[in-house]
Amino acid sequence: MSLVSARAVGLGPAFRKSVFSVPVLARGSRVATRSTQAVAKRYVQIQSMPPSASTGILNAQRLKRPSSPHFTIYQPQINWLASVANRMTGVALAGLLYAFGLAYLFVPSIFDSAHIVDLVSSVPDTLKYAGKTILAAPFAFHTFCGLRHLYWDMLKGLTVKSMIRSGYAALGATAITTVYLAFYM
Repeated sequence: MSLVSARAVGLGPAFRKSVFSVPVLARGSRVATRSTQAVAKRYVQIQSMPPSASTGILNAQRLKRPSSPHFTIYQPQINWLASVANRMTGVALAGLLYAFGLAYLFVPSIFDSAHIVDLVSSVPDTLKYAGKTILAAPFAFHTFCGLRHLYWDMLKGLTVKSMIRSGYAALGATAITTVYLAFYM
């Protein structure tokens, strides 16, 4: 059996020349061939810089980039507003819990139950109701938004219409629960 040469298959120099010299549109209005495109080089000036200079250049380029228009083109919706508020109330409630726990740990004589009851009993009623409302509202909101997320985790209520309804339901339940906790407990 003899070996088939590249020339016999049609891959001789004439074929290669015709394939690689097919006109290709280049930038602008002139026509270039593939062989001239392969030879064309782009010269870039390179200089050595310390890492701090390259970071400064990168930060300057980032400042020139346009920001995403999401705040300017989208109308605020109950879903993303409730999501942001749910995270904020969670952080606030956790921070309050940790602050009280650390205060009780380091200064137990001031933050024991007897002192807290005496402090609350000496405060005027309007300040008591205001304080209870300030504590009850984030607690109720975070609770109902958490229940809303648990409902979604069961893969229920995932249509846009039901998400909007559940958002307004969470707000309504928060208002009712806040009033109940602040004025009737």
